[in-house]
Amino acid sequence: MDFKEILYEVKEGVAVITLNRPERMNALTVRTHNELEEAIDGAEKDDAVRAIVLTGAGKGFCSGDDVQDIFLSPEDKIAQNKDFRLQFLQRKKHFMGGAHRLVEINKPSIAAVNGAAVGYGCDMSLMCNMRIASDKARFGEVFLRVGLLPDAAMILLPRIIGTAKAYEMILTTDIIDAQEAERIGLVNKVVPHDQLMSAALEMAHKITSKPPISVQLAIEGVRRGLNMPMPDYMEWHAQAFMYCAETEDHIEGSKAFLEKRAPVFKGK
Repeated sequence: MDFKEILYEVKEGVAVITLNRPERMNALTVRTHNELEEAIDGAEKDDAVRAIVLTGAGKGFCSGDDVQDIFLSPEDKIAQNKDFRLQFLQRKKHFMGGAHRLVEINKPSIAAVNGAAVGYGCDMSLMCNMRIASDKARFGEVFLRVGLLPDAAMILLPRIIGTAKAYEMILTTDIIDAQEAERIGLVNKVVPHDQLMSAALEMAHKITSKPPISVQLAIEGVRRGLNMPMPDYMEWHAQAFMYCAETEDHIEGSKAFLEKRAPVFKGK
């Protein structure tokens, strides 16, 4: 994969995707959205990748969409050009933009939020399964300031922090600091800025030490459980449980437990 606006590295089973436009606080262009989608797809298909960490270069996580590139390009101003508006709306059929695959795949994802995560940047952090924030991080759903609507936030934020707080963040467009984000349950933990990536990788490696099939089905199970009636969920769970019970990793985990040793899982 050849990228210009993101960095992609796989090490010890973890794919680290870094938004790499620090001079623009990692604001996303159309190219960044496309590269981000390609990187997530690549991580999903790579058997060597067992977890994804998403972060930003420089002082910010992501300041949202690059307004000049996406909304007000000199050739095709969205407010003036009907064809460009149609193209934009067609791109938004995947309403969650370039990171939308994060809510579909079953490989665990962690947002390592190193600074401002506002607009689409905040939404992108919500698409990850977990969020670890630097003590310098800030979060804001600021779409209403420019007459738009949040992407993922309107469906994901109420599930993460509750309806009342989700309304407050979306409708006031207030920006909150890392400590408030932790207090309301938006992030899993806050760590000193210089410890952010080590904390994110530590959590990722804790997850990658578990059997991959069980991890992926657990992610799918949580996602399904949010949307399915209990009888349907129980039917799915029974099949998923039996599938896990027939894996080599289940046998290995059981033997390791009895033998009081660390298991060696192979994803089989």
